[in-house]
Amino acid sequence: MQAVKVLPKWQITIPKNVREKLKIRVGDTMVMEEREGEILLKKGKTIFDYTQSLPDLGISVDEIREKAAAGVARERK
Repeated sequence: MQAVKVLPKWQITIPKNVREKLKIRVGDTMVMEEREGEILLKKGKTIFDYTQSLPDLGISVDEIREKAAAGVARERK
């Protein structure tokens, strides 16, 4: 267990050894869960975590995301 300090804007720094062990990178999504007075912080999953197991559709993940976002935008009109 390691202690971290809460900064003025309610931020904390994840210690380097934890970041390296969990392969946390700048821009990664973290999931925070409160349970019974404790906080559990986990690395979140995104589509990029599954790219190796997705079938080859001949387009990049970024293109898939753009098409999905465009579809959602059309549905909201």
